[in-house]
Amino acid sequence: MIISLEPVTKDNWRACAALAVRPDQRDFVNDVSYYLCLCHYGDLWRPLAVVHDGEVVGFCMWAVDDDRSRWIGGVVVDAARQRAGIGRALVTALRERLAAEPDCPNVALSYAPENGAARALYASLGFVETGEVDDGEVVARWTAP
Repeated sequence: MIISLEPVTKDNWRACAALAVRPDQRDFVNDVSYYLCLCHYGDLWRPLAVVHDGEVVGFCMWAVDDDRSRWIGGVVVDAARQRAGIGRALVTALRERLAAEPDCPNVALSYAPENGAARALYASLGFVETGEVDDGEVVARWTAP
C-alpha cells in the first residue's frame, strides 16, 4: 500500500473533515473536524492528510512532547477504505518520519484499552505498552532498533 502524508491545506481540509469511521469505532476516535480544531487552536498537534491514488483516505496528527518523544494521534481511516492496509501504511510512514527527527527518543501513541483492533495493529508494528496511562488510554511506544 502506497500512501503519502500531506499537509492539511485550504484545498484538502474539507475532504479530511468528511472522513468517517464505522459506527462501532466512534467510541474510539473523534470526528476529524474536532482534530482539525485541536490542531488549529491548540499549540501542540500538527495535522496530516493521508492520500492514496490522489484521494484523501485518512487523517492523522502528530506532536512533540516535553521529553522530546513524538506522538501519533487522531488516526482515522475512512470506513469505505478500511481493511486495505491504509492504517498500517499510515502508522508505519509516520513512525519512520518522526523517528528520523533529531533527538527523538521514541514514538508514542495511545488507545482505549478496549480497542482490540488498535492494540493488535500497533503491537504488530512494534509498539510496546509501557504501563503508562494518558487520559484513560493505554500508552505504547516504539524505539528505533
